[in-house]
Amino acid sequence: MGNKQFDIVGIGSMVVDLIYRTPRIIGSEEKISLARHRSGELVRKLVGGVTLNHLSWASLLGLKTGIFGKQGDDENGRFLREGMDRYHIDKHLSIEKTASSFAHIFVDPHGGRAIYMSPASTGETNAAHIHQHHADYIRSSAMVSTEISQLPLDAVVAALEIARDAGLTTILDVDIPRSDAVKALGSEADFERALQLADYLKPSKIAVTEITGESDAVAAAGILREKYNSKAVIITDGEIGCAIASDELTGRIPAYALKANDTTGAGDAFLGGLIAGLHYRLNWTDTLKLANACGAACCELIGATPDPAESRKRVFEIYDGAPFNCEEFNTSNAVTGGSPYDNAVSFFLTTAIDEMGKLRERIGNEQYFLRAADLIAQVESRSGRVHVTGVGKPEYVSGYISALLSSTGTPAYFLHGTECVHGSAGQVAPGDLVIVISNSGETSEMKSTVTALKRNGALIIGVSGKPDSWLAQQSDEFLYAGVDCEGSPLNFEPRASILAEIYVLAGLSVVLQARKGVTRADYNAWHPGGSIGKATSELKPLPSKGGS
Repeated sequence: MGNKQFDIVGIGSMVVDLIYRTPRIIGSEEKISLARHRSGELVRKLVGGVTLNHLSWASLLGLKTGIFGKQGDDENGRFLREGMDRYHIDKHLSIEKTASSFAHIFVDPHGGRAIYMSPASTGETNAAHIHQHHADYIRSSAMVSTEISQLPLDAVVAALEIARDAGLTTILDVDIPRSDAVKALGSEADFERALQLADYLKPSKIAVTEITGESDAVAAAGILREKYNSKAVIITDGEIGCAIASDELTGRIPAYALKANDTTGAGDAFLGGLIAGLHYRLNWTDTLKLANACGAACCELIGATPDPAESRKRVFEIYDGAPFNCEEFNTSNAVTGGSPYDNAVSFFLTTAIDEMGKLRERIGNEQYFLRAADLIAQVESRSGRVHVTGVGKPEYVSGYISALLSSTGTPAYFLHGTECVHGSAGQVAPGDLVIVISNSGETSEMKSTVTALKRNGALIIGVSGKPDSWLAQQSDEFLYAGVDCEGSPLNFEPRASILAEIYVLAGLSVVLQARKGVTRADYNAWHPGGSIGKATSELKPLPSKGGS
């Protein structure tokens, strides 16, 4: 597994869990007053979802993890992505103008629960999207996991087929019965195909009972393994523990006897531990003990994802299998273990195109730039000037953009981002406009510059990857130029984000140039030198689109 960028990547349910305490789970036509959590709040908001849950537990146990698929460009989506960062889960997500998935979870005093889900963007993913946007990402991992819960079945099949063709280990969590899956997620043929493609099957007890007609978990696991030719079938069976059918072991491993506080996500935590056992090449008994320990530790929490500070320690307090060398939980988002530079060039080239494609979808068309272009036109109509500034790498972007604007009909002046508060703000007169570029929109030097410029009467167009940032709030107009992944080995080095800033501001320059009707003769007058100057002096004007 050492030559892969990731140990496990997954696609499927990634959900904001809204968790309520209830005296009991009620039936139809009933109503009941909710209780409060011990901390006093009525509802607790946590990251969750079948796939995000098990990846967070696998990451806690030292695996290099990643998640891919669709997600909404909304508050819930941003909350989920922050959670992924907290658990050091790499993101390869298509951010779309849709809703992110959420669930309302009602938990009774015994840890039992009822869950109402809205699949949203996860439920809108299809096979074509997987092949177009995520195939190379899948191939960058040693193992691939997915689920039958919220993800359409054709997307499940696509992810598993890509993984199988690449010789990767495949893991499938069958969370809902076949009848529900076929009704909501796709065809029976795709359901069967998905189970055939999985090396390791982890069906819920209710799902396997419907398929096999067998209530005994060990017997059902054996039937399912023979039917789908799986390497192993593992079934969680609540307080009893888990059952397995495999070449090495067929039987039960008992659960650890602990008081459940909330059983939400216990099966997902179990799967995270199982994946870790596969990664560390434990025997099946110890793998399932580790999985049971994760499930037990999860039941002591509210919600389905681990406490980054405490849950790993708790897992190993519970686990009584053979000791093994478990990698530390990463303390940064860096990919560790092996080299972070394996397949790095291919990863960057693919990621850069994907990120620009997502940005293109978000921008839509030229209407996106009109308010910023109108503001620039108003400033110029009052004889005001345009300046461009940035701090760090955006400083170099601002130099290029000021030159690009000047050469295409909008005179613009480079303003040094840090020198601005040491006298260079004098180049900006009241009523001038400054385009300020900052990926985070939060750097202290940029804040000082913007504060000084606004105090001196300048207007601000902010350009940032964070629409809720300080810069966005201080701007008269704002242009989004964000990415989810830099395409860099450590995901810190600004690569894709710099491309995004250039991409967006180059788009603005086209709108401004078109408004002014810049001709080749105009361009030659501003750019008479070099091969471009020679070419523009020799070419005749292009015919109009309607001409013959």
